[in-house]
Amino acid sequence: MRLPPMRLPAAAALALAVLAGPAGAQTSIPAAAGSLPLPVGQAARPLTLAEAESLLVERNLVVIAARRGVDAARANRLVAASLPPPQVVVGNSFAQFNETAQGALKGARFLSPGNNIQTGLQVLVERGNKRTLRTRVAEDQIGAAEAQVLDAVRTSLFALRQAFLGALLARANLEVALGNRQSLDRTEALLRRQLRDGAIPEGDLLRFQASRLQFESDVTTNAQAYAAGVAAVAALLSADPAAFQAGAGTIPALGINPSQPGRLGPPEPGPRGRAEAPPGPASAPTSVRTILSPVAFDVRGRFDAVPDLGIGRDELASAIGSRADVVAAQRQLAAANSNRLLAEAGQSRDVTVSGSWGRSRLSQDLPNSRDQLDAVNSFGIQFSVPIFTQQIVRGNIGVASAQAGQAEAQARAALLQARADFAAGWATYEQARALLNLYTGGALNRAEEAYRSTEQAYLAGGRSLIDVLDALRVLNATRVQANQARYAYLLSLAQLEQATGVSGIAPRL
Repeated sequence: MRLPPMRLPAAAALALAVLAGPAGAQTSIPAAAGSLPLPVGQAARPLTLAEAESLLVERNLVVIAARRGVDAARANRLVAASLPPPQVVVGNSFAQFNETAQGALKGARFLSPGNNIQTGLQVLVERGNKRTLRTRVAEDQIGAAEAQVLDAVRTSLFALRQAFLGALLARANLEVALGNRQSLDRTEALLRRQLRDGAIPEGDLLRFQASRLQFESDVTTNAQAYAAGVAAVAALLSADPAAFQAGAGTIPALGINPSQPGRLGPPEPGPRGRAEAPPGPASAPTSVRTILSPVAFDVRGRFDAVPDLGIGRDELASAIGSRADVVAAQRQLAAANSNRLLAEAGQSRDVTVSGSWGRSRLSQDLPNSRDQLDAVNSFGIQFSVPIFTQQIVRGNIGVASAQAGQAEAQARAALLQARADFAAGWATYEQARALLNLYTGGALNRAEEAYRSTEQAYLAGGRSLIDVLDALRVLNATRVQANQARYAYLLSLAQLEQATGVSGIAPRL
């Protein structure tokens, strides 16, 4: 719709206000998108990606649990490397009954330990090099547990980077939405002034107000997305995402009243001023009262950074075999093979050697003996070997062999999955890079130029203010899509590092 002719001074003033729209939107967006300080409360300290990664290694619960697995594996090695403990046997005869040739019992009595004692020592002698094989299994399990810690760090770092970049994307989009709102507020204030002076009909202001409503939802949507992204980051850092004071962080530009942290309705109309429109539909509020929820952290980073990959595809592909989960699977396979050898060593039967000594001070004199005996000492040695163990040994070997086969299949599956992750990650990187080049190579500039040309046509009387708003919508959508392209590219770098295990690829913001 074309606006009716207006007096030159009024039209020039309105044109200047419209021209100030995109400029205001651009100047409200910092050069380093995603780093604008937001008033989110005193308890929410700024957090960069590098600081978050350092905290994750120290505080992430998944990583801590994996470290406890290493502690358990090392303690198990102490057990595996130990010799079978010998057993000491101590006892005595506590009663004695004498039996005659006719089967009668005589001289029954109870005995004290001081009158007799028996002691013995039992030692299990392992054969088949079982102790060395047990130690090897334990050491392989330690290596697997250590690789699992690195894998936990790898996967947790990717989750952190994904959440952090998502929060930065919401912040950058929020900055765009706030810039748009400020521009629209200035234009609407001038239109209200023109309506009051009779320079434009009320219908023009109403159309403008109706057309700007979608920009309000952009503010609330991105504010909520930012709070959700920060909550995800806090959870990965073992911080309580809900540990904040409600209403502590507010943005005055959104019309937030800190004393009413739960209020989401429109602001109460204030007293009519010079720039206010006459009573009627045009005087209704056009900005939703929005609350930016307080957050545990205030994430910061240069979201507009476009780092290069710095490494070729072939080099990345050759490094896949060193990915932490692939290494962990290989070490589990080594442990399973060592355990199979240990089971096969069971074919060599172990021998239990028992030595004993007994001393008795009971009367045991022989008939017609010249010397009266005071005590009798006796020594003994025994050897015991288990029998009928063939089926048990064969069963243990079968179990260990099957487990080794499972570990081998899992190791191969881990390698193939790693290569599949790399193939998908590389395709994502190429597409994200191409899309980002499209926006940074001219798409965003074309949208801005189209907006400026629409403004010029409006000044010449060939376009309406609604056309200018349509051009602003296109520019806003292009800016948001450019932010999405940056997010996709930065995330693709993090995904490549996660897929290959090569450190230093993920973006440093």
